[in-house]
Amino acid sequence: MVVTGGAGFLGSFVVNKLGDRGAAEIFVPRKQNYDLTQREGATQLYADATPDILIHLAARVGGIGANRENPGLFFHDNMAMGLHIIEEARRYGGLQKLIFVGTTCSYPKHTPTPFHEEDLWSGYPEETNAPYGIAKKALLVMIQGYRQQYGLEGIYLIPANLYGPGDNFDLETGHVIPALIRKFLEAKEQHRPTVTVWGTGNVSREFLYAEDAAEGIISAAELYNEVEPVNLASGKEILVSDLVTIVRDLVGYQGEVVWDSSRPDGQPRRRLDTQKAFDKFGFRAKAPLHSGLKATIEWYRDVHRMKTASEVYRKKSH
Repeated sequence: MVVTGGAGFLGSFVVNKLGDRGAAEIFVPRKQNYDLTQREGATQLYADATPDILIHLAARVGGIGANRENPGLFFHDNMAMGLHIIEEARRYGGLQKLIFVGTTCSYPKHTPTPFHEEDLWSGYPEETNAPYGIAKKALLVMIQGYRQQYGLEGIYLIPANLYGPGDNFDLETGHVIPALIRKFLEAKEQHRPTVTVWGTGNVSREFLYAEDAAEGIISAAELYNEVEPVNLASGKEILVSDLVTIVRDLVGYQGEVVWDSSRPDGQPRRRLDTQKAFDKFGFRAKAPLHSGLKATIEWYRDVHRMKTASEVYRKKSH
């Protein structure tokens, strides 16, 4: 079995769960050895790993800011990786199942909530995320075409916005939850009177704990084998302004939140329909947002403490 991106945020949860379920051999390719944006990298991966199942999680991802700064890169790298993984699966010929993970950014900007899988083609994605979302959606079409023409058994899953321990906390490239956690923790430590948050807070998002997403991916790999895409989500929507309040309170920050309305909000609303995932492979998200946020904050606090202690030790030793 191969898990591309298996050393990353979501991939680490998937690999751990596969190990807990007794998966004997899990091959996790690294970019320095297998550059999947190049055909040769994908060819070599299939030759070396000889997988029967491949879960494709490797992706070029980031928050709104990263998408705005790198639309061409985000389109190219995601499109190239997926293109090569699918085509080389056909040429390899020994793959029993291919599991692809897409993105809610593929849905049209003004999709009525909850987002049903059939809504994917009812309009254009939100502009800041469109290159990334369209690349991922094009790969859904490719998987469906290869199933029809070549019999390649590929499935396609669409997770809600992910969060959890191990997320990307970089303020330039990370998503909303890790960015908020870091901003509030640093502001609290440094006694800053205000924290600036992007947008107006009047848009909504839906969040899925990464461990739940990993469970959904593995359940789909085991039980689902149809052509249509399937959402993986909690089915619960929250205003970004309410999310900010919850994170601020959990961190214990007492200062003021300043909204920077010159920054983009992104898609107006997000909430995915979850019925198909339950009907097809029994998936229901388990982690409540509040407890998931607490676990994520504690993880980041621990990592931050260790990093700070290491820096202090290094300075003293010099």
